[in-house]
Amino acid sequence: MDEMDLSHIWQRIRDELQHKGIDFDAACCEGGAGEPLKVVCVAGLADSLKEMGKTPRDQVVMVRADEETTRKLDAWLETGAFKSRSEAAALFLREGLKVHARELSDLAEALKGVEDARERLREKAREVFETTPDPEETEGSPK
Repeated sequence: MDEMDLSHIWQRIRDELQHKGIDFDAACCEGGAGEPLKVVCVAGLADSLKEMGKTPRDQVVMVRADEETTRKLDAWLETGAFKSRSEAAALFLREGLKVHARELSDLAEALKGVEDARERLREKAREVFETTPDPEETEGSPK
């Protein structure tokens, strides 16, 4: 796939932000005192829903949601865009993870370290429990 020329998209983003009083270049390049500026381009939920439909949704994740979130999911259901709350929640969860993929990527090394530490702990526990004599075997032994 050839690289796309995205300059027109960036210009449109700059124009839209400028219209709202935000100087994109200053916010990105000067590193102001606040949070870094994050620009998210959303292709559309229809494309995401199609993409989601290509893979089976066979994993169950139980989630407790507040009343407002549930009302919003129900509102999406009323539009006919989704077949169920579950489908709507799965799509919005997936989209949220895409938006925050960079942050999760930044944490990946730390997560790997945690998993490595857990594995070392399991190995150590196996060593400890394999070398510990069985109490029944030592019951008749002198102390």
